[in-house]
Parts: sequence; C-alpha cells; structure tokens
Amino acid sequence: MRIERVSQSEFTIFLTFEDLIERGFTKDDLWQDATNVRTLFSDMVHEASTELGIELEGFFLVQVYLLQAQGMHVVVTKKIENTWNEDFIEMKVTLDESREIIFSFDEFEHLIQLTPYLYAKSIYDAKVYFMDGRYYMMLTDPKIVADQTEDIIAIMSEYASPSVVTSHRLYAYGKVIYDNNAVKQIYDVFLK
Repeated sequence: MRIERVSQSEFTIFLTFEDLIERGFTKDDLWQDATNVRTLFSDMVHEASTELGIELEGFFLVQVYLLQAQGMHVVVTKKIENTWNEDFIEMKVTLDESREIIFSFDEFEHLIQLTPYLYAKSIYDAKVYFMDGRYYMMLTDPKIVADQTEDIIAIMSEYASPSVVTSHRLYAYGKVIYDNNAVKQIYDVFLK
C-alpha cells in the first residue's frame, strides 16, 4: 500500500491487487460485500491517517478507482463540516472501474520490444508519456481492452510493470511522446 498526501484535506492510497489479496479480498468482493468493503476502507483510512498525521474527525469522501492491471487508486477527501460530533467519522464510498491499462517502462527500448506482440493482436492505438525518468503506455480503446484484457496484461507484464500513476497525473505532469496510435507509430519507425 502506498500513501501520498495531496493537500491538508486530501490524500491518496494506492493498493495493488496483491495488497488486496493479503487483506483477504478479491476484486469481485468490492462489488458484492458492502459491509466488509466499508471495513476495508475504514482500516485503510486509519492506517493512512496515522502515517500522514491526519486527524480523523468528521465526514470523508472515499472515491475508489479500480484499474485494470494496476489495482486500486483511492482518493480520500476530508469535508469540513461544523455539525459533526468530534468522535464521529462518516465515510461515503464511491466505486468506479477504469478501463484504462497503464504500464510503466524503465527504458524506451522495452516499448519497442513489446510493440510487435501488441501489433500482432491488432492493437495499434495507445498513448505514450514520459515522466520522472520512466515511460508509460496507456491503452484506452474500450473494445480492445474489454475483449483482450487478460492477454494484454500478460504480454505487457513481460516488459513493464503495472503503473501506480493514474492517467490524470500523466495528463497533468507527463510529457506526451505519442498522443495516439503509439503502437503503430513505434512499429512503423523502429520495426518495419
């Protein structure tokens, strides 16, 4: 579990699927077992508050984004309300599932090595970003992602790691290398 403070009233938690399994959950449990999900997020918020020194009082908005290969990105925002009892904590949990697949590469050469495998599966459209010394490939085509998710994740895992960086962060802080058709462009330039 990775925790990062965004502001005085907001922090994020990134949990891989392995972290989730260690806590006794599967991805499907998040959609089916509301009571245990509230307990999971309550425990995570308490852990994060201890680590970041945030006082847990009042109302918290917990937004959970399930990422295809990466795990869960949890955004916790403390709402300032004067009507709450000091010892009372209330959370509103929102679950959302992202269809994006984002992987992080150590070197551009690894992107080149991956390209023929994606190209052979007729996957041409992707975006590539550079940020903090790493390259990121994001697949967003909902039809391809839905039809071949497990195969794509398996192939990409051979050359890269699931990204803990979200698309929002890449849009805001990453340098665009290829804005679209990255697989086709890399194939045409380096492998044809």
